[in-house]
Amino acid sequence: MIKTVYSKGELVAKTGNEVMAEAMRQIEPDVVAAYPITPATEIVQIFSQFVADGIVKSEYIAVESEHSAMSATIAASAAGARAMTGTSSQGLCLMWEMLYIASGLRLPIVMAEVNRAISAPINIHGDQSDTMGARDSGWIQIYSENSQEAYDNMIQATRIAEKAKLPTMVTTDGFIISHCMEVVELYPDADVKAFVGEYKPERYLLDTKKPYTLGSIDLQDYYFEHRYQLAQAMRDSKDTILKVAKDFEKTFGRRYDLYEKYMLDDAEIAIVVIGSTAGTAKVVVQELREKGIKAGLVKIRVFRPFPADQLAKDLAHVKAVAVMDRADSCSGAYAPLCSDVVSSLFMAGVITPKVVNYVYGLGGREINTGHISDVYKTLGKIASGAEESSTQVEYINVRKK
Repeated sequence: MIKTVYSKGELVAKTGNEVMAEAMRQIEPDVVAAYPITPATEIVQIFSQFVADGIVKSEYIAVESEHSAMSATIAASAAGARAMTGTSSQGLCLMWEMLYIASGLRLPIVMAEVNRAISAPINIHGDQSDTMGARDSGWIQIYSENSQEAYDNMIQATRIAEKAKLPTMVTTDGFIISHCMEVVELYPDADVKAFVGEYKPERYLLDTKKPYTLGSIDLQDYYFEHRYQLAQAMRDSKDTILKVAKDFEKTFGRRYDLYEKYMLDDAEIAIVVIGSTAGTAKVVVQELREKGIKAGLVKIRVFRPFPADQLAKDLAHVKAVAVMDRADSCSGAYAPLCSDVVSSLFMAGVITPKVVNYVYGLGGREINTGHISDVYKTLGKIASGAEESSTQVEYINVRKK
């Protein structure tokens, strides 16, 4: 029987899109500007209905494109408003120029982003190519395994963004989470409002008593310093994320970290993965443990800033590691997540794990327990020395001819 974790929580059946919209309703931002795109359309559609029905006092701006959506959100945030938006796939791509402006101006925008494949060919289903393409844009990236995490992450993201002064995106896997109904525990409106708190920006363009310049030209004299400050703010935001998570656990009873370790402490073989596939992998890990196989899992929750030092320490004892990417770099040495994991291990001087990279699930292609079991079988052979680890990117469940 599913029970609430929070004493005043309420169990409801909702989709990932619905709970992200519900979190936005409870947060009640001053401004939401958005343009609909599958599979994220429902988030802003539901929120716009909250506005139309007078349930929230937010200003909803229906714009003509995602570029305009981010432009309007930037303007609102710069003016001193608590501002949010939502998008997916090509919509995120159309925002590309403005993503860098939002982070460069240190604006605490929160975005609900539903992971979806990028065209061409046209595909509306889930993989993480869109946000992986934006990984170096200066946005904090928080990934969700399920609808409960999507809801909790949205609530935490508001405080994280405003404390770190960095834009933050919360993601779900398209259709797998966004459109699938799950039992989710919602918290009372008043408690969410109290946790998020009132937004009091230190400075904003409509503050006539303290005028300042924002978005000016910045040439050789200071551009480098400002970009360094942004990079340093991203690194420092790890502490902010952890502090908010600690407060969240104290308030609502659910614990979050930069990443989750699942049966990892004594593991000899392990998978590193992001998003909903972690839930499928946990089933396999449990089955292998019942057979006496020391399998483990790392689920990355915060991909940016990347938890390099901590992750290297936690993987140091593992004999063989498979990094599973739901995106492909096409021209990089490895796919995005694997490149970060390998770099983390190398820079920390950790040489124990043999690492293999798998790309899976592009365009929503199925990934099931059988596929993941095969990955663990290969890791077992690599760990025992019966098989050499591949230096090439391996592809799961794809026709190669």
